Amino acid sequence: MSPRSVVIAGYGMAGARLADDIRRRDPDGERVRLTVVGAETHTAYNRVLLSSVVAGTMRPEVVRLHDDDWPSRTGADLRRGVTATSIDRAARRVHLDDGSTVDYDALVLATGANPWMPPVEGLEPGPDVVAFRTLDDCARILDAAKLGAPVAVLGGGLLGLEAARGLAGRGNLVTVVHPMPHIMERQLDAESARVLTRKLEELGVAFRLGVGAARYVSGDGLKLDDGTHVPADLIVVSTGVRPETKLAVDAGLTVEGGIVVDDLLRTSDGRIHAIGDCAKHPGAFGGLVQPAWEQAAVVADLVTGTKSASRYRGTQAVTRLKARGIDLTALGETMTGADDPSAEVLTFSDPAGCRYGKLVIRENRVTGAILLGLPDAAATITQLYDRGTPVPEDRLAVLLGRSLPPGAPSAASPADLPASAVICRCNAVTKGRLVEAWRGGATDVPALAGATRATTGCGGCKDAVDGVAKWLAAQ
Repeated sequence: MSPRSVVIAGYGMAGARLADDIRRRDPDGERVRLTVVGAETHTAYNRVLLSSVVAGTMRPEVVRLHDDDWPSRTGADLRRGVTATSIDRAARRVHLDDGSTVDYDALVLATGANPWMPPVEGLEPGPDVVAFRTLDDCARILDAAKLGAPVAVLGGGLLGLEAARGLAGRGNLVTVVHPMPHIMERQLDAESARVLTRKLEELGVAFRLGVGAARYVSGDGLKLDDGTHVPADLIVVSTGVRPETKLAVDAGLTVEGGIVVDDLLRTSDGRIHAIGDCAKHPGAFGGLVQPAWEQAAVVADLVTGTKSASRYRGTQAVTRLKARGIDLTALGETMTGADDPSAEVLTFSDPAGCRYGKLVIRENRVTGAILLGLPDAAATITQLYDRGTPVPEDRLAVLLGRSLPPGAPSAASPADLPASAVICRCNAVTKGRLVEAWRGGATDVPALAGATRATTGCGGCKDAVDGVAKWLAAQ
């Protein structure tokens, strides 16, 4: 029986992970003949870590997901710098912009999302106006952000703040312009945002909140809609993204903001799946790597026939701000207040110490939390949230990271963790899996990453993985 032709349109984090997952299930290509089409000329890279490239704490080559030998090693037909332009559903054929076509038995759309450029007079992509989304964008930002030059970052969301912190750390004079009353309004309540703003100000980032950009003149800076002015030799735009759905729309697939999919990640055409930022599933959150990678695993199960009962039921997303000197985790219900009679809500605020904690409990289970400057509490509460286990009676001790229930991870004491404790949430890597890999010869973080994928998602578990490696080395 000849292998099925599976075509992946998109070679970003979702498409690359799907390709890897397919080959993990079908290493010899006996079941799947794999073609991957990607618009960028780079090998796949970890978009989540681009802020670290801007900050100078990671080199561009470090964030790559594949090396140059990946196609020959896996037998995949990788076409870089090529874009899928149309789908002939009747013929099951994808047309590419180089004039070629690829036939498919199953097609997976992993086309991601495009940055949204706000309609501001004079704001056009160019050397001094860059939308922060790709590895090439990083290079353009670093070329334009001369030491000490003023930079305006449009957008006070997760990515904008990471870029702002990175540029401030390089010596730029950074101002974040955000039209909402406080930063990260999708993940943080007003008080936690105030504490985070204060911390970022201490790290050299200035803020203009509740105002928008009105006009940009190259060489003259940014005029705001309240009539004030922000000096800027460079504008970094991080004002959100829009799912890339043109291919799906033109093919007549159902699109409602994103490409609508069911629990098998199928579109309105059963032979076409969609995953990642381009897809719309009621249980997924855009802009995060974990849902995309969980979706990739389900589609890999299905197209290889490994697990026909595999389904995507949604993701319990955890948001982490990846910025040097800041430890922030937000999960689940973050806007629930103490006035909600059905919830138990604890808060702790220490603006001077740049710490804030919020814990939301329903029926003795964690349903939400905000944890700033409380890494031990973040580890404990994330485990409680993931597992749905009861919250210990001393709630305040849990919120402050002083009470660790059985099985909860503490970065300071890996010896206390059970083998089942999840260390890398993005890839569901447990302590037991790390121990197994370490005994197999993976004795440092890069080797453990290669063996288990730990740290290759958001990167937030790197210190914990390093702690496990050092603990094992000391045995």
